[in-house]
Amino acid sequence: IGGFISWIFTPLGFGNWQSAVATITGLIAKENIVATLDVTMGVSLFTKQSAMSFLIFNLLCAPCFAAIGAIKREMNNWKWTAFAIGYQTVFAYVIAFIVYQFNVAFIGNVNVLGVIIATIALLVLVYMIVKPDFTKIVKKFKKAK
Repeated sequence: IGGFISWIFTPLGFGNWQSAVATITGLIAKENIVATLDVTMGVSLFTKQSAMSFLIFNLLCAPCFAAIGAIKREMNNWKWTAFAIGYQTVFAYVIAFIVYQFNVAFIGNVNVLGVIIATIALLVLVYMIVKPDFTKIVKKFKKAK
């Protein structure tokens, strides 16, 4: 299974089956990631940049199954639960991608396409943080009339 999905993590710097398996076992409990890495490979295959990306992804991605169950119970809807888990995972992927691409570019191994995509993703994230709330603008405009 790890070999089948490992390609997904290649842009993040840890596209090997051991890291993919460790990420999957992290859904059971986050501490299982360390145990899985110890059993499958140790930490010798990580560079500093890929290790940072791996940590960021696994810290921000979907929580363990127990937490997913709590999210389901609080949201009381599987669709919203799936959306929340998907959102967390995509967010984690984007942040880890940005960090890895900029780190690798900083040490001189520039992947031009990766840096361009990471820059665009970073600009989109910054825009989402600072964009104006258009509902407030519309309300002010209606009051002015």
